[in-house]
Amino acid sequence: MIKLTLLERRLRISTGLILASYILLHLSNHILGLISLDLMESVRQLVTTFWRSWIGAVLIYGSILTHFTLALISLYRRTTLIMPPWELTQLVLGLSIIPLLAGHIAATMGSRVLMDLEVDYEFILSAMLSDSWLTLRQFLLLVVAWTHACMGLHFCFRLGAWYRHHLLYFYPLIVLIPLLVVLSVSRVGVELDVWGAEPASEYGDDYGYGYSDSSSSDYAYDSSKDAYGYDGGYGYDNSGGYSSDGSISGYKEFQSEDLRKTILAVYWGLLATVLLARWIRGQRQANGAIQIQHPSGRRVQGRDGQSILEMLRQNRIPHASVCGGRGRCTTCRIRIDLGIEQLPEPGKLEQEALQRIEAAPNVRLACQSRPHGTVKITPLLPPDLILASHSQQGGVNGEERPILAMFIDLRDSTRLGEQRLPYDVLFILNRFFLEMSEALKESHGHYAQFAGDGLMALYGLERGLKQGGLDALRGAVDMQQRIDRLNEELKNELAEPLRIGIGLHCGEAIVGTMGPPSSPNYSAIGDNINAAARLESQTKVLGCTLVVSERVAQASELNLNRFPKQQVSLKGKDEQLWVYAISDTAALESLFNGP
Repeated sequence: MIKLTLLERRLRISTGLILASYILLHLSNHILGLISLDLMESVRQLVTTFWRSWIGAVLIYGSILTHFTLALISLYRRTTLIMPPWELTQLVLGLSIIPLLAGHIAATMGSRVLMDLEVDYEFILSAMLSDSWLTLRQFLLLVVAWTHACMGLHFCFRLGAWYRHHLLYFYPLIVLIPLLVVLSVSRVGVELDVWGAEPASEYGDDYGYGYSDSSSSDYAYDSSKDAYGYDGGYGYDNSGGYSSDGSISGYKEFQSEDLRKTILAVYWGLLATVLLARWIRGQRQANGAIQIQHPSGRRVQGRDGQSILEMLRQNRIPHASVCGGRGRCTTCRIRIDLGIEQLPEPGKLEQEALQRIEAAPNVRLACQSRPHGTVKITPLLPPDLILASHSQQGGVNGEERPILAMFIDLRDSTRLGEQRLPYDVLFILNRFFLEMSEALKESHGHYAQFAGDGLMALYGLERGLKQGGLDALRGAVDMQQRIDRLNEELKNELAEPLRIGIGLHCGEAIVGTMGPPSSPNYSAIGDNINAAARLESQTKVLGCTLVVSERVAQASELNLNRFPKQQVSLKGKDEQLWVYAISDTAALESLFNGP
């Protein structure tokens, strides 16, 4: 099974952007017909100068081939065609472009390359608008190509804040541009007086080159001249050779028609080959060999090589996937509760996405994870997730893991407010929080949240519980030293020196992004977090600066027996905790031997 790679994703995005730019320029050129046909033609000649250069040709034709090839690879890779409606619509529209575009390519490029004729807007529009089927087909091509391009651009940029901020301004353009194209072409058709005219081509297909148009002096059909309105130059005779009178026979028009048929034959052949290969692969793989245990109680069956997201979709179990399973977001992420050894190591694309959210080792992307055996999963985001909620990161979104929590509180802050003016209190509190945050930074702690005159910090997020305990104790020592320096600095401003109380506890908790959508933060919740807050309150009861639970001492493998040890009862908890009451935090420095 081919796995999505960063290179493939970048190629799809870059070639899609090139094709979207070409379409936008092409349609913008069409819109100039609202002003005049001459202006349309002048800008066309200017734009085609670049696209017909070797750089432009490599960009446009290379992008078409690469984008189409990647679409076929994506179609083959899918083990189920059950997908969200928007994703199915984008796929169908993309695969519809080439059949609609084949005749246009054959008529324009075929005329230029095979017949050495420079077709202009007057030539193309006169032929197209005189044939109702060609007009309808070009209108369908306009709608299909423009809609596919807009959907691709939307799903490419919609995770960007700048795009969401300006999205309201893009909606009118999406409707206005194709509407202006239709109005422009209609106006030019009236100017050329070709609406409803019968095409003069004896072959009658794809812009027949011998159309009749009384308003066109350059290409008007004349039996005394060649079939294309040229009375000079070299042409082919009916057998395909040059004729003495220079007339051009229908031989090369047939070549242009052959080009259209060749494009369609290659397209349908490749599409049929991919669908046949998918069918053969499905017959060879045993269905039900892989099982997914879902929290809903269902045991989802699938085949080896299927991603977890595909298995869920195949069994019609709703699952979040904002980017459609392309590895461009992390909304399909899951926690592997059992059987993580059945999953291959994450590829570079998945690894990059998981690193952005600092995911735990047992968190994977459902769209990129292809198990070889039975696994038990827990989706981490709701299945009806929308883009706005994903980008805002509101609500609780985390995982259960061992963590060390520290609560710091500024003592007697109420009295401080009674003694000082509000702005003076604000100045002191800002200095306090600044010093505490610097101490956390120096000791590898994470500033989780603050409330009034206190704050909560997390340790062990990246360095493990043992090192996290050592870091937290070092942080407590640094905090007290900073408070001492702050007291010295503000001794003329304070009636009493600032004092702090610190509680330290560890255990399992839910850690992740949480809070209101407007201001989410990375924090933790759980019984052990509440216990740490209660231990901070115990510093008042025990008359000390720092209260450390026995669990922290055990996790950090430190001998704290030199400090008073006792059992304390915490509000809301039945069991009592053994804790160490530390009045002089400087005495902890002699215990640190690790990094």
